[in-house]
Amino acid sequence: MKVLVSIPDSLYSRMVATIPSRQRSKLIARLLEDEVEKREQDLYRAALAVEQDETLGAEMKDWDVTLGDGID
Repeated sequence: MKVLVSIPDSLYSRMVATIPSRQRSKLIARLLEDEVEKREQDLYRAALAVEQDETLGAEMKDWDVTLGDGID
């Protein structure tokens, strides 16, 4: 898929000067993949921390009564 992004002129000039044109898309995709993976892992760790929070867990149990309320 093609995506339009904006980058500063100075960064574009440096990219053109140092990265061959046929390698740019692959490099950008790899950098994005690394960043997305990092953020997904951060979110996963945050979700685990929430699940392990006893106070929050007790509060969430109070909401279990709504599970059978018929709302989809």
